[in-house]
Amino acid sequence: MESEPAAFIDRTLRAEASEWRTWADGDASVGGLGVYGASVGAIRGTVRDALRRHRGLSHDDITALAAELWAVPVFDRRFAAIVLLQGQVDVLTGKDLTRVEGFLRDARAARLIEPLTLDVVRPLLARLGGAEADRAQRIVARWSISDSESLIVAAALLREPGRRPTPSG
Repeated sequence: MESEPAAFIDRTLRAEASEWRTWADGDASVGGLGVYGASVGAIRGTVRDALRRHRGLSHDDITALAAELWAVPVFDRRFAAIVLLQGQVDVLTGKDLTRVEGFLRDARAARLIEPLTLDVVRPLLARLGGAEADRAQRIVARWSISDSESLIVAAALLREPGRRPTPSG
């Protein structure tokens, strides 16, 4: 059973869907994920509305909600998870890199890898200091030699900010 914030986001994204956008459902551009067809603006607005409705979510609530949204293989939900993390990156800690690593492994689409890496991981890494920063750098270094193409791409994006590599099809 979904939490109330996740159910609200899912219900709203479905209501915001545009039939013409669903052409990509299962398409390579979204890594074979399902697509509701909500616009990026609608996804951002839905996450903002969910946070207003459910004020005071803790760090654990935020990360659990992101995981709950990500668990369903639908592009719109996964993008909503990224938008949630983008807006709450200040509450994330170095320990959250493990969860984000799982999201990256399962991202399936450059359209998810890039914003997750550039708008969540990069600002998170920039905030870390001391032992936590050292641990995070070791994790990212491990990504560059991973068996996961998504992690390799993420590591490359973090090393070369101007470059935007994408997984090969």
